Amino acid sequence: MRFRLVPTDDRFFDLFAQSAANVAEAARRLRDRVTAPTDADARHDRVRECERTGDELTHEILTRLNSTFVTPFDREDIHALAEELDDVVDDMLEVSLRMQLLSVSEPLHELGEQADLLVQMADETVGLVDRLESMKGVQPYLERIDRLESEGDAVYRRTVARLFSGEFEALDVLRWKDIVEAMEAALNTIEDISNVVEAIVLKHA
Repeated sequence: MRFRLVPTDDRFFDLFAQSAANVAEAARRLRDRVTAPTDADARHDRVRECERTGDELTHEILTRLNSTFVTPFDREDIHALAEELDDVVDDMLEVSLRMQLLSVSEPLHELGEQADLLVQMADETVGLVDRLESMKGVQPYLERIDRLESEGDAVYRRTVARLFSGEFEALDVLRWKDIVEAMEAALNTIEDISNVVEAIVLKHA
């Protein structure tokens, strides 16, 4: 442990925990949006609320970063983690936006599978971020997130294969492929969060 004459600002850990919890809430709201065709506008608005909350938390983290003399870990890592936590909620909103713009109604089963994986990965991210202060016990979370992201890749490949199997009309193929790709991007961004946390822990091991 490094000795510091000036205490660090540990409020960052609380803000990261809040951001991770917001990611998990956004994932659940998005799952509701993609699996239920009713009340689409209201469900979309609930996802958008999380996006706004994420923006506020990111702004608070970055503002605090600019005014804090001693940070709990490197400034560039604080910035990177804040941005990734914000980006993944943006990605989730993008899925919902595409569903709105492309006027899809009946849910695609595989999109629901992706959404389930997203929720699981988001829950693991909450646990991972909670261990950031101690820098201990992160490996099981990293492994589970990696495994879930690999499952997501498999679902994505299977979905694309089905879309181009001839089962769907050409326009529906384009619509669903656009949405499924946006969901895959959200899954990848959650893995990016875990990569940032892993790098932070390795620096301080």
